[in-house]
Amino acid sequence: MSWGTDLWDQFENLDKHTQWGIDFLERYAKFVKERLEIEQTYAKQLRNLVKKYCPKRSKDDEPRFTSCLSFYAILNELNDYAGQREVVAEEMGHRVYGELMRYSQDLKAERKHHLQEGRKAQQCLDQCWKQMDNSKKKFERECREAEKSQIIFERLDNDINATKSEVEKAKSQLYLRTHMADESKNEYAAQLQNFNAEQWKHFNVAIPQIFKNLQDMDERRTVKLGETYRSFAEVERKVIPIVSKCLEGMVTAAKNVDERRDSGIVVESFKSGFEPPGDFPFEDFSQNIQRTGSDGTIGTPKNDAGKPDPKHAIGKAKNKLWLFGKKPKAPNLEDLSHLPPEQRRKKLQQRIDELSRELQKEMDQRDALNKMKDVYEKNPQMGDPGSLQPKISETICNMEKLRSEIHKNETWLAEVEGGKQSTRSDRRSSTDVNHAPHGRESPEGSYTDDHSQEHRSPPQPDPHEFDDEFDDDDPLPAIGHCKALYSFDGSNEGTLVMKEDEVLYVIEEDKGDGWTRIRKQSGEEGYVPTSYVEITLEKHSKGS
Repeated sequence: MSWGTDLWDQFENLDKHTQWGIDFLERYAKFVKERLEIEQTYAKQLRNLVKKYCPKRSKDDEPRFTSCLSFYAILNELNDYAGQREVVAEEMGHRVYGELMRYSQDLKAERKHHLQEGRKAQQCLDQCWKQMDNSKKKFERECREAEKSQIIFERLDNDINATKSEVEKAKSQLYLRTHMADESKNEYAAQLQNFNAEQWKHFNVAIPQIFKNLQDMDERRTVKLGETYRSFAEVERKVIPIVSKCLEGMVTAAKNVDERRDSGIVVESFKSGFEPPGDFPFEDFSQNIQRTGSDGTIGTPKNDAGKPDPKHAIGKAKNKLWLFGKKPKAPNLEDLSHLPPEQRRKKLQQRIDELSRELQKEMDQRDALNKMKDVYEKNPQMGDPGSLQPKISETICNMEKLRSEIHKNETWLAEVEGGKQSTRSDRRSSTDVNHAPHGRESPEGSYTDDHSQEHRSPPQPDPHEFDDEFDDDDPLPAIGHCKALYSFDGSNEGTLVMKEDEVLYVIEEDKGDGWTRIRKQSGEEGYVPTSYVEITLEKHSKGS
Protein backbone atom coordinates (compact mmCIF):
# COMPACT_ATOMS: atom_id res chain seq x y z
CA MET A 1 0.00 0.00 0.00
CA SER A 2 1.17 3.46 -0.87
CA TRP A 3 -0.08 6.69 0.57
CA GLY A 4 0.80 8.46 -2.70
CA THR A 5 -1.69 6.42 -4.79
CA ASP A 6 -4.30 5.28 -2.27
CA LEU A 7 -4.48 8.52 -0.27
CA TRP A 8 -3.85 11.06 -3.03
CA ASP A 9 -6.73 13.23 -1.84
CA GLN A 10 -6.14 12.91 1.98
CA PHE A 11 -3.57 15.61 2.52
CA GLU A 12 -5.30 17.10 5.59
CA ASN A 13 -5.82 13.71 7.22
CA LEU A 14 -2.23 12.75 6.65
CA ASP A 15 -1.22 16.05 8.19
CA LYS A 16 -3.22 15.19 11.33
CA HIS A 17 -1.97 11.59 11.42
CA THR A 18 1.73 12.49 11.26
CA GLN A 19 1.21 15.08 14.00
CA TRP A 20 -0.51 12.43 16.15
CA GLY A 21 2.45 10.08 15.56
CA ILE A 22 4.94 12.64 16.87
CA ASP A 23 2.68 13.43 19.84
CA PHE A 24 2.48 9.73 20.68
CA LEU A 25 6.27 9.38 20.51
CA GLU A 26 6.72 12.33 22.86
CA ARG A 27 4.11 10.88 25.20
CA TYR A 28 6.07 7.63 25.39
CA ALA A 29 9.25 9.65 26.05
CA LYS A 30 7.47 11.37 28.93
CA PHE A 31 6.47 7.96 30.28
CA VAL A 32 10.12 6.81 30.20
CA LYS A 33 11.20 10.00 31.95
CA GLU A 34 8.72 9.48 34.77
CA ARG A 35 9.81 5.84 35.03
CA LEU A 36 13.50 6.72 35.38
CA GLU A 37 12.61 9.39 37.96
CA ILE A 38 10.83 6.67 39.94
CA GLU A 39 13.97 4.51 39.69
CA GLN A 40 16.14 7.41 40.87
CA THR A 41 13.84 8.14 43.81
CA TYR A 42 13.67 4.45 44.67
CA ALA A 43 17.46 4.11 44.61
CA LYS A 44 17.88 7.23 46.73
CA GLN A 45 15.38 6.01 49.31
CA LEU A 46 17.12 2.60 49.43
CA ARG A 47 20.49 4.24 50.01
CA ASN A 48 19.06 6.46 52.75
CA LEU A 49 17.49 3.39 54.35
CA VAL A 50 20.82 1.56 54.30
CA LYS A 51 22.59 4.61 55.73
CA LYS A 52 20.00 4.92 58.48
CA TYR A 53 20.33 1.32 59.66
CA CYS A 54 24.07 0.99 59.07
CA PRO A 55 25.54 4.01 60.90
CA LYS A 56 29.23 4.59 61.35
CA ARG A 57 30.61 2.55 64.21
CA SER A 58 33.81 2.75 66.22
CA LYS A 59 36.18 -0.19 66.24
CA ASP A 60 34.94 -1.32 69.65
CA ASP A 61 31.34 -1.31 68.45
CA GLU A 62 31.95 -3.62 65.50
CA PRO A 63 29.30 -6.34 65.50
CA ARG A 64 30.43 -9.90 66.21
CA PHE A 65 27.13 -11.76 66.39
CA THR A 66 26.31 -13.70 63.24
CA SER A 67 22.81 -12.24 63.21
CA CYS A 68 24.26 -8.70 63.19
CA LEU A 69 26.91 -9.54 60.61
CA SER A 70 24.29 -11.12 58.37
CA PHE A 71 22.04 -8.08 58.71
CA TYR A 72 24.87 -5.71 57.75
CA ALA A 73 25.74 -8.01 54.85
CA ILE A 74 22.13 -7.72 53.70
CA LEU A 75 22.38 -3.94 53.99
CA ASN A 76 25.51 -3.99 51.81
CA GLU A 77 23.75 -6.13 49.22
CA LEU A 78 20.77 -3.78 49.34
CA ASN A 79 23.11 -0.86 48.76
CA ASP A 80 24.49 -2.65 45.69
CA TYR A 81 20.92 -3.31 44.57
CA ALA A 82 20.19 0.42 44.86
CA GLY A 83 23.22 1.03 42.65
CA GLN A 84 21.72 -1.21 39.99
CA ARG A 85 18.48 0.78 40.12
CA GLU A 86 20.57 3.89 39.50
CA VAL A 87 22.17 2.12 36.53
CA VAL A 88 18.69 1.37 35.17
CA ALA A 89 17.69 5.01 35.52
CA GLU A 90 20.89 6.22 33.87
CA GLU A 91 20.60 3.80 30.95
CA MET A 92 16.92 4.68 30.42
CA GLY A 93 17.78 8.34 30.38
CA HIS A 94 20.58 7.89 27.87
CA ARG A 95 19.43 5.04 25.61
CA VAL A 96 15.66 5.63 25.60
CA TYR A 97 14.53 9.06 26.76
CA GLY A 98 17.42 11.06 25.29
CA GLU A 99 17.23 9.16 22.00
CA LEU A 100 13.46 9.67 21.74
CA MET A 101 13.69 13.41 22.33
CA ARG A 102 16.42 13.83 19.70
CA TYR A 103 14.45 11.74 17.21
CA SER A 104 11.29 13.73 17.93
CA GLN A 105 13.02 16.96 16.97
CA ASP A 106 14.25 15.40 13.72
CA LEU A 107 10.75 14.14 12.92
CA LYS A 108 9.22 17.55 13.46
CA ALA A 109 11.69 19.18 11.10
CA GLU A 110 11.23 16.49 8.43
CA ARG A 111 7.42 16.59 8.67
CA LYS A 112 7.43 20.36 8.37
CA HIS A 113 9.56 20.16 5.22
CA HIS A 114 7.31 17.58 3.53
CA LEU A 115 4.13 19.44 4.36
CA GLN A 116 5.58 22.69 3.06
CA GLU A 117 6.38 20.97 -0.25
CA GLY A 118 2.81 19.61 -0.42
CA ARG A 119 1.30 23.03 0.22
CA LYS A 120 3.63 24.61 -2.31
CA ALA A 121 2.56 22.10 -4.98
CA GLN A 122 -1.10 22.72 -4.12
CA GLN A 123 -0.60 26.48 -4.40
CA CYS A 124 1.01 26.05 -7.82
CA LEU A 125 -1.96 23.93 -9.01
CA ASP A 126 -4.43 26.46 -7.62
CA GLN A 127 -2.69 29.26 -9.48
CA CYS A 128 -2.92 27.31 -12.77
CA TRP A 129 -6.57 26.65 -12.12
CA LYS A 130 -7.25 30.36 -11.56
CA GLN A 131 -5.56 31.29 -14.80
CA MET A 132 -7.53 28.66 -16.66
CA ASP A 133 -10.78 29.76 -15.02
CA ASN A 134 -10.14 33.40 -15.85
CA SER A 135 -9.48 32.58 -19.50
CA LYS A 136 -12.62 30.46 -19.56
CA LYS A 137 -14.75 33.27 -18.18
CA LYS A 138 -13.22 35.71 -20.61
CA PHE A 139 -13.96 33.35 -23.51
CA GLU A 140 -17.54 33.02 -22.33
CA ARG A 141 -17.94 36.76 -22.05
CA GLU A 142 -16.49 37.45 -25.50
CA CYS A 143 -18.81 34.84 -27.05
CA ARG A 144 -21.88 36.54 -25.58
CA GLU A 145 -20.71 39.87 -26.89
CA ALA A 146 -20.13 38.40 -30.33
CA GLU A 147 -23.63 36.86 -30.31
CA LYS A 148 -25.04 40.24 -29.38
CA SER A 149 -23.20 41.97 -32.24
CA GLN A 150 -24.46 39.32 -34.68
CA ILE A 151 -28.08 39.88 -33.63
CA ILE A 152 -27.70 43.66 -34.07
CA PHE A 153 -26.11 43.25 -37.48
CA GLU A 154 -28.85 40.90 -38.70
CA ARG A 155 -31.57 43.21 -37.45
CA LEU A 156 -30.08 46.27 -39.21
CA ASP A 157 -29.33 44.27 -42.34
CA ASN A 158 -33.03 43.28 -42.63
CA ASP A 159 -34.30 46.73 -41.78
CA ILE A 160 -35.11 48.67 -45.00
CA ASN A 161 -35.02 51.92 -43.11
CA ALA A 162 -31.44 51.39 -41.85
CA THR A 163 -28.75 53.38 -43.55
CA LYS A 164 -25.77 51.78 -45.19
CA SER A 165 -23.38 53.33 -42.70
CA GLU A 166 -25.28 51.78 -39.80
CA VAL A 167 -25.18 48.41 -41.46
CA GLU A 168 -21.44 48.71 -42.12
CA LYS A 169 -20.80 49.78 -38.55
CA ALA A 170 -22.75 46.82 -37.16
CA LYS A 171 -20.88 44.52 -39.54
CA SER A 172 -17.55 45.93 -38.39
CA GLN A 173 -18.52 45.46 -34.73
CA LEU A 174 -19.56 41.87 -35.41
CA TYR A 175 -16.26 41.17 -37.03
CA LEU A 176 -14.34 42.67 -34.04
CA ARG A 177 -16.31 40.70 -31.46
CA THR A 178 -15.94 37.49 -33.41
CA HIS A 179 -12.19 38.00 -33.62
CA MET A 180 -11.95 38.69 -29.87
CA ALA A 181 -13.99 35.56 -29.14
CA ASP A 182 -11.62 33.50 -31.26
CA GLU A 183 -8.61 34.87 -29.37
CA SER A 184 -10.26 34.16 -26.01
CA LYS A 185 -11.02 30.66 -27.22
CA ASN A 186 -7.42 30.05 -28.12
CA GLU A 187 -6.20 31.45 -24.77
CA TYR A 188 -8.69 29.34 -22.85
CA ALA A 189 -7.63 26.24 -24.74
CA ALA A 190 -3.97 26.95 -23.95
CA GLN A 191 -4.68 27.58 -20.25
CA LEU A 192 -6.82 24.47 -20.06
CA GLN A 193 -4.09 22.36 -21.59
CA ASN A 194 -1.51 23.82 -19.19
CA PHE A 195 -3.77 23.22 -16.17
CA ASN A 196 -4.43 19.64 -17.14
CA ALA A 197 -0.71 19.03 -17.48
CA GLU A 198 0.00 20.60 -14.11
CA GLN A 199 -2.86 18.68 -12.49
CA TRP A 200 -1.60 15.39 -13.86
CA LYS A 201 1.89 16.21 -12.67
CA HIS A 202 0.52 17.22 -9.28
CA PHE A 203 -1.53 14.08 -8.60
CA ASN A 204 0.74 11.61 -10.35
CA VAL A 205 4.24 12.87 -9.48
CA ALA A 206 4.48 15.59 -6.83
CA ILE A 207 1.83 14.47 -4.34
CA PRO A 208 2.69 10.73 -4.50
CA GLN A 209 6.34 11.55 -3.83
CA ILE A 210 5.50 13.86 -0.92
CA PHE A 211 3.06 11.35 0.57
CA LYS A 212 5.62 8.57 0.09
CA ASN A 213 8.14 10.62 2.08
CA LEU A 214 5.55 11.12 4.81
CA GLN A 215 4.83 7.41 4.78
CA ASP A 216 8.55 6.57 5.11
CA MET A 217 8.87 9.04 7.96
CA ASP A 218 5.90 7.55 9.80
CA GLU A 219 7.16 4.01 9.32
CA ARG A 220 10.58 4.99 10.65
CA ARG A 221 8.88 6.51 13.67
CA THR A 222 7.08 3.22 14.25
CA VAL A 223 10.33 1.25 13.93
CA LYS A 224 12.02 3.65 16.36
CA LEU A 225 9.28 3.10 18.90
CA GLY A 226 9.77 -0.65 18.61
CA GLU A 227 13.53 -0.28 19.14
CA THR A 228 13.06 1.89 22.22
CA TYR A 229 10.52 -0.58 23.60
CA ARG A 230 13.19 -3.25 23.26
CA SER A 231 15.85 -0.99 24.80
CA PHE A 232 13.49 -0.27 27.67
CA ALA A 233 13.33 -4.00 28.42
CA GLU A 234 17.03 -4.64 27.74
CA VAL A 235 18.02 -2.07 30.36
CA GLU A 236 16.14 -4.12 32.96
CA ARG A 237 17.45 -7.43 31.65
CA LYS A 238 21.04 -6.20 31.75
CA VAL A 239 21.01 -5.72 35.54
CA ILE A 240 19.17 -8.95 36.33
CA PRO A 241 22.40 -11.01 36.80
CA ILE A 242 23.83 -8.50 39.27
CA VAL A 243 20.48 -8.14 41.04
CA SER A 244 20.34 -11.94 41.27
CA LYS A 245 23.80 -11.95 42.87
CA CYS A 246 22.62 -9.35 45.38
CA LEU A 247 19.64 -11.53 46.27
CA GLU A 248 21.87 -14.59 46.47
CA GLY A 249 24.14 -12.66 48.81
CA MET A 250 21.16 -11.90 51.03
CA VAL A 251 20.20 -15.59 51.08
CA THR A 252 23.79 -16.54 51.92
CA ALA A 253 23.84 -13.98 54.73
CA ALA A 254 20.64 -15.50 56.09
CA LYS A 255 22.22 -18.97 56.02
CA ASN A 256 25.25 -17.69 57.93
CA VAL A 257 23.18 -16.94 61.02
CA ASP A 258 24.44 -19.37 63.68
CA GLU A 259 22.62 -19.37 67.00
CA ARG A 260 25.29 -21.54 68.69
CA ARG A 261 28.04 -19.20 67.70
CA ASP A 262 26.08 -16.17 68.92
CA SER A 263 25.52 -17.87 72.27
CA GLY A 264 29.25 -18.57 72.50
CA ILE A 265 30.02 -14.91 71.77
CA VAL A 266 27.69 -13.87 74.61
CA VAL A 267 29.60 -16.16 76.96
CA GLU A 268 32.94 -14.90 75.68
CA SER A 269 31.88 -11.27 76.02
CA PHE A 270 30.45 -11.37 79.53
CA LYS A 271 32.28 -14.24 81.26
CA SER A 272 33.87 -12.84 84.42
CA GLY A 273 36.03 -15.79 85.52
CA PHE A 274 34.76 -15.63 89.10
CA GLU A 275 33.59 -18.71 90.93
CA PRO A 276 29.93 -18.86 91.99
CA PRO A 277 29.40 -17.71 95.60
CA GLY A 278 29.47 -20.41 98.28
CA ASP A 279 26.79 -21.32 100.79
CA PHE A 280 25.96 -18.84 103.51
CA PRO A 281 27.04 -20.17 106.95
CA PHE A 282 24.45 -20.79 109.62
CA GLU A 283 24.54 -18.09 112.30
CA ASP A 284 23.38 -19.45 115.67
CA PHE A 285 21.99 -16.75 117.93
CA SER A 286 20.65 -19.28 120.49
CA GLN A 287 23.96 -20.30 122.04
CA ASN A 288 23.38 -18.26 125.21
CA ILE A 289 20.00 -19.92 125.86
CA GLN A 290 19.97 -22.65 128.58
CA ARG A 291 18.57 -25.92 127.27
CA THR A 292 17.61 -29.15 129.03
CA GLY A 293 19.03 -32.48 127.99
CA SER A 294 15.95 -33.33 125.98
CA ASP A 295 16.21 -30.07 124.08
CA GLY A 296 19.79 -30.67 123.20
CA THR A 297 18.86 -32.50 120.06
CA ILE A 298 18.52 -29.20 118.29
CA GLY A 299 21.89 -27.59 118.32
CA THR A 300 24.57 -26.36 116.10
CA PRO A 301 27.10 -28.79 114.74
CA LYS A 302 30.41 -28.71 116.54
CA ASN A 303 33.26 -27.15 114.72
CA ASP A 304 36.62 -28.39 115.85
CA ALA A 305 38.44 -25.81 113.82
CA GLY A 306 36.72 -22.96 115.62
CA LYS A 307 33.69 -20.86 114.90
CA PRO A 308 33.70 -18.92 111.67
CA ASP A 309 33.51 -15.19 111.88
CA PRO A 310 29.92 -14.30 110.87
CA LYS A 311 30.89 -10.79 109.91
CA HIS A 312 33.72 -12.06 107.76
CA ALA A 313 31.48 -14.61 106.06
CA ILE A 314 28.76 -12.11 105.38
CA GLY A 315 31.22 -9.56 104.14
CA LYS A 316 32.80 -12.10 101.82
CA ALA A 317 29.41 -13.05 100.44
CA LYS A 318 28.42 -9.43 100.00
CA ASN A 319 31.46 -8.87 97.88
CA LYS A 320 30.04 -11.30 95.32
CA LEU A 321 26.39 -10.34 95.46
CA TRP A 322 26.88 -8.02 92.49
CA LEU A 323 27.04 -11.09 90.29
CA PHE A 324 23.28 -11.48 90.77
CA GLY A 325 22.40 -7.83 90.77
CA LYS A 326 23.76 -4.57 89.51
CA LYS A 327 27.52 -4.48 89.22
CA PRO A 328 29.07 -1.59 91.16
CA LYS A 329 30.92 1.01 89.19
CA ALA A 330 34.71 0.80 89.26
CA PRO A 331 37.33 3.32 88.20
CA ASN A 332 38.75 2.94 84.73
CA LEU A 333 42.34 1.92 85.61
CA GLU A 334 45.20 1.60 83.14
CA ASP A 335 45.92 -2.00 84.08
CA LEU A 336 42.20 -2.85 83.67
CA SER A 337 42.12 -4.36 87.16
CA HIS A 338 38.58 -3.06 87.56
CA LEU A 339 37.42 -5.69 85.03
CA PRO A 340 36.65 -9.34 85.79
CA PRO A 341 39.65 -11.62 85.20
CA GLU A 342 38.48 -13.11 81.92
CA GLN A 343 37.50 -9.75 80.45
CA ARG A 344 40.72 -8.19 81.71
CA ARG A 345 42.77 -10.93 80.06
CA LYS A 346 41.05 -10.37 76.70
CA LYS A 347 41.41 -6.60 76.84
CA LEU A 348 45.09 -6.84 77.75
CA GLN A 349 45.73 -9.33 74.96
CA GLN A 350 44.00 -7.04 72.47
CA ARG A 351 46.08 -4.12 73.67
CA ILE A 352 49.31 -6.13 73.36
CA ASP A 353 48.39 -7.19 69.83
CA GLU A 354 47.71 -3.59 68.79
CA LEU A 355 50.96 -2.36 70.34
CA SER A 356 52.85 -5.17 68.62
CA ARG A 357 51.43 -4.13 65.25
CA GLU A 358 52.42 -0.53 65.90
CA LEU A 359 55.91 -1.66 66.94
CA GLN A 360 56.28 -3.66 63.73
CA LYS A 361 55.31 -0.58 61.70
CA GLU A 362 57.92 1.51 63.51
CA MET A 363 60.55 -1.19 62.93
CA ASP A 364 59.71 -1.32 59.24
CA GLN A 365 59.95 2.45 59.07
CA ARG A 366 63.33 2.38 60.83
CA ASP A 367 64.66 -0.23 58.39
CA ALA A 368 63.40 1.79 55.45
CA LEU A 369 65.06 4.96 56.78
CA ASN A 370 68.32 3.13 57.35
CA LYS A 371 68.26 1.81 53.79
CA MET A 372 67.57 5.29 52.50
CA LYS A 373 70.42 6.62 54.61
CA ASP A 374 72.78 4.01 53.13
CA VAL A 375 71.69 5.03 49.63
CA TYR A 376 72.32 8.70 50.43
CA GLU A 377 75.76 7.88 51.85
CA LYS A 378 76.69 5.97 48.68
CA ASN A 379 75.10 8.57 46.38
CA PRO A 380 75.36 12.03 48.02
CA GLN A 381 73.73 13.69 45.03
CA MET A 382 70.44 11.96 45.92
CA GLY A 383 70.18 13.55 49.36
CA ASP A 384 71.80 14.42 52.67
CA PRO A 385 72.14 11.39 55.01
CA GLY A 386 72.19 13.67 58.05
CA SER A 387 68.68 14.92 57.26
CA LEU A 388 67.31 11.44 58.02
CA GLN A 389 68.92 11.13 61.46
CA PRO A 390 66.22 13.08 63.37
CA LYS A 391 63.53 10.89 61.85
CA ILE A 392 65.49 7.73 62.64
CA SER A 393 66.01 8.88 66.23
CA GLU A 394 62.31 9.67 66.56
CA THR A 395 61.41 6.22 65.22
CA ILE A 396 63.81 4.51 67.66
CA CYS A 397 62.29 6.54 70.49
CA ASN A 398 58.81 5.43 69.48
CA MET A 399 59.99 1.83 69.38
CA GLU A 400 61.38 2.09 72.92
CA LYS A 401 58.11 3.53 74.20
CA LEU A 402 56.10 0.81 72.49
CA ARG A 403 58.38 -1.92 73.89
CA SER A 404 57.93 -0.44 77.35
CA GLU A 405 54.17 -0.44 76.95
CA ILE A 406 54.17 -4.03 75.67
CA HIS A 407 56.34 -5.18 78.59
CA LYS A 408 54.06 -3.44 81.07
CA ASN A 409 50.92 -5.01 79.60
CA GLU A 410 52.58 -8.43 79.37
CA THR A 411 53.38 -8.18 83.09
CA TRP A 412 49.72 -7.47 83.86
CA LEU A 413 48.66 -10.30 81.58
CA ALA A 414 51.01 -12.68 83.38
CA GLU A 415 49.42 -11.63 86.67
CA VAL A 416 45.96 -12.45 85.31
CA GLU A 417 46.99 -15.77 83.84
CA GLY A 418 48.92 -16.72 87.00
CA GLY A 419 46.08 -15.76 89.26
CA LYS A 420 47.98 -12.84 90.76
CA GLN A 421 46.29 -9.57 91.61
CA SER A 422 48.55 -6.55 91.98
CA THR A 423 47.56 -3.86 94.44
CA ARG A 424 46.72 -0.37 93.41
CA SER A 425 49.95 0.94 94.95
CA ASP A 426 51.92 -1.49 92.79
CA ARG A 427 50.09 -0.26 89.74
CA ARG A 428 50.88 3.32 90.65
CA SER A 429 54.56 2.58 91.12
CA SER A 430 54.74 0.65 87.83
CA THR A 431 53.01 3.52 86.11
CA ASP A 432 55.46 6.02 87.58
CA VAL A 433 58.41 3.93 86.45
CA ASN A 434 57.16 3.45 82.87
CA HIS A 435 55.95 6.97 82.30
CA ALA A 436 58.60 9.66 82.38
CA PRO A 437 57.61 13.30 83.13
CA HIS A 438 56.65 15.41 80.19
CA GLY A 439 59.45 17.26 78.57
CA ARG A 440 61.74 17.25 75.55
CA GLU A 441 62.31 13.81 74.08
CA SER A 442 65.88 12.87 73.24
CA PRO A 443 66.73 10.77 70.19
CA GLU A 444 67.27 7.78 72.46
CA GLY A 445 63.71 7.79 73.79
CA SER A 446 64.28 9.29 77.27
CA TYR A 447 62.61 12.48 78.44
CA THR A 448 64.12 15.51 80.11
CA ASP A 449 62.96 18.91 81.25
CA ASP A 450 66.40 20.37 80.74
CA HIS A 451 66.40 21.92 77.30
CA SER A 452 70.14 22.55 77.35
CA GLN A 453 70.96 18.86 77.79
CA GLU A 454 71.52 16.99 74.56
CA HIS A 455 71.54 13.32 75.70
CA ARG A 456 70.23 11.42 78.69
CA SER A 457 70.62 7.75 79.52
CA PRO A 458 67.63 5.44 79.09
CA PRO A 459 65.65 4.10 82.07
CA GLN A 460 68.02 2.22 84.31
CA PRO A 461 67.54 -1.56 84.64
CA ASP A 462 67.06 -3.46 87.85
CA PRO A 463 70.50 -3.93 89.54
CA HIS A 464 69.82 -7.66 89.93
CA GLU A 465 68.25 -8.12 86.50
CA PHE A 466 71.50 -9.19 84.85
CA ASP A 467 73.09 -11.17 87.68
CA ASP A 468 72.13 -14.52 86.22
CA GLU A 469 73.35 -13.57 82.77
CA PHE A 470 77.04 -13.85 83.71
CA ASP A 471 77.05 -17.12 85.58
CA ASP A 472 78.37 -19.04 82.59
CA ASP A 473 82.13 -19.32 82.35
CA ASP A 474 82.22 -19.84 78.57
CA PRO A 475 82.02 -16.55 76.65
CA LEU A 476 79.23 -16.24 74.13
CA PRO A 477 80.23 -15.99 70.45
CA ALA A 478 79.85 -12.65 68.70
CA ILE A 479 76.86 -12.48 66.31
CA GLY A 480 77.70 -9.08 64.90
CA HIS A 481 79.16 -5.69 65.74
CA CYS A 482 77.82 -2.26 66.61
CA LYS A 483 78.88 1.36 66.71
CA ALA A 484 78.07 3.59 69.67
CA LEU A 485 75.93 6.52 68.60
CA TYR A 486 76.03 8.15 72.06
CA SER A 487 78.06 7.83 75.22
CA PHE A 488 76.70 5.67 78.03
CA ASP A 489 77.94 5.83 81.66
CA GLY A 490 76.88 2.27 82.64
CA SER A 491 76.25 3.26 86.26
CA ASN A 492 73.99 0.29 87.07
CA GLU A 493 75.16 -3.24 87.74
CA GLY A 494 75.20 -5.40 84.61
CA THR A 495 75.59 -2.44 82.26
CA LEU A 496 78.68 -1.42 80.35
CA VAL A 497 80.36 1.94 79.88
CA MET A 498 80.89 2.98 76.26
CA LYS A 499 82.02 6.07 74.41
CA GLU A 500 80.56 7.66 71.31
CA ASP A 501 81.79 6.06 68.02
CA GLU A 502 83.25 3.11 69.91
CA VAL A 503 83.02 -0.23 68.05
CA LEU A 504 81.89 -3.26 70.07
CA TYR A 505 80.85 -6.89 69.52
CA VAL A 506 77.20 -7.93 69.74
CA ILE A 507 76.79 -11.23 71.59
CA GLU A 508 73.02 -11.15 72.29
CA GLU A 509 70.23 -9.33 70.48
CA ASP A 510 67.55 -7.16 72.04
CA LYS A 511 64.81 -9.46 73.36
CA GLY A 512 62.21 -6.71 73.38
CA ASP A 513 63.22 -5.03 76.65
CA GLY A 514 65.33 -2.31 74.97
CA TRP A 515 68.79 -3.68 75.97
CA THR A 516 71.50 -5.34 73.89
CA ARG A 517 74.36 -7.43 75.31
CA ILE A 518 77.79 -6.46 73.97
CA ARG A 519 81.49 -7.20 74.50
CA LYS A 520 84.42 -4.80 74.34
CA GLN A 521 87.74 -5.51 72.68
CA SER A 522 89.14 -6.12 76.17
CA GLY A 523 86.62 -8.92 76.77
CA GLU A 524 84.43 -6.97 79.19
CA GLU A 525 80.72 -7.74 78.69
CA GLY A 526 77.49 -5.97 79.67
CA TYR A 527 74.25 -4.43 78.52
CA VAL A 528 73.74 -1.08 76.76
CA PRO A 529 70.51 0.58 75.49
CA THR A 530 69.65 -0.67 72.00
CA SER A 531 68.81 2.86 70.88
CA TYR A 532 72.38 3.99 71.72
CA VAL A 533 74.06 1.75 69.17
CA GLU A 534 73.92 1.05 65.45
CA ILE A 535 73.93 -2.75 65.07
CA THR A 536 75.16 -4.82 62.12
CA LEU A 537 74.50 -8.56 62.44
CA GLU A 538 76.31 -11.31 60.56
CA LYS A 539 74.39 -12.96 57.70
CA HIS A 540 74.36 -16.43 59.24
CA SER A 541 73.08 -15.04 62.52
CA LYS A 542 70.26 -13.22 60.74
CA GLY A 543 69.04 -16.38 59.12
CA SER A 544 69.21 -18.41 62.32
